[in-house]
Amino acid sequence: MKISTEIQSAAKIIGEEKAVELIAKAGFDAWDFSLFSMCSYDWSTRSLRPSQHPLAGKNAIDFAKKLKKIGLDNGIVCNQSHAPFPSSCADIRSKFQLAIECTAEAGGNICVIHPDNNKNAQENAEMYCELLPFAKSCGVKIATENMWDWDNTKDQAAPAACSSPHSFLQHLNAVDDEYFVACLDIGHAEMKGLNTNAVEMILALSGKLQALHLHDNDLWHDSHQIPFSMRIDFEGIVRALKQIGYCGDFTLEADAYLGSYDKGTVFEGIKNLADAAKKLRDLYLQ
Repeated sequence: MKISTEIQSAAKIIGEEKAVELIAKAGFDAWDFSLFSMCSYDWSTRSLRPSQHPLAGKNAIDFAKKLKKIGLDNGIVCNQSHAPFPSSCADIRSKFQLAIECTAEAGGNICVIHPDNNKNAQENAEMYCELLPFAKSCGVKIATENMWDWDNTKDQAAPAACSSPHSFLQHLNAVDDEYFVACLDIGHAEMKGLNTNAVEMILALSGKLQALHLHDNDLWHDSHQIPFSMRIDFEGIVRALKQIGYCGDFTLEADAYLGSYDKGTVFEGIKNLADAAKKLRDLYLQ
């Protein structure tokens, strides 16, 4: 059971190469390959912008191999990845095979690919089933994730694909393949308006749950903060994980946490994240 964290938030400050190195030095066992820079998405126009990032060019695979080597040189591995989103954008969906291939080249076993928030299980299954043969050839599982929309009138989250135990299980059953698994975003499950919680989701998903996105919030907004800093009951969540015999990794997605750090202080923030991840794992193992 490894402790891991996404690299995007650190990479914004120091670049992916240095981020992997410092994540290792901070005490993590693995790194979660954030592939969002593969596409620069403009949410206002709902279209892609030009990007000079290595992941957006012809050498994306070489960049993935480079990060893998940096990780191995520093004693850590890539455990999983996160494909670009939103999946509602056709130009982004066209990058999913490359995201899976980059995951494999980096050494990851799972690639998280968001469902289209507003499509049903059968509609999303078409996308996943198209990708599965390629994912299997790469030895990479695809994980779907619980999502949310926002109700401006009620000022709270609104249901979306996989946001409830019923919807999540519908998506998993619609594909019904051992290479298609669940990544539970703990923070999303605890948002006001979705009428569920992380413990309920964990118990419902059971053996299908093979990956996590761990972060904290105020039980209302998608805060993506460091665990144990806000209101989520992580002790109850860990008890539920133990109850189902969860044997995946503990991967943080507290990507808003490093926003207040700079190049000179970011390692301190990464160490704080590692300490939080270790605390979660220790709770599970005790």
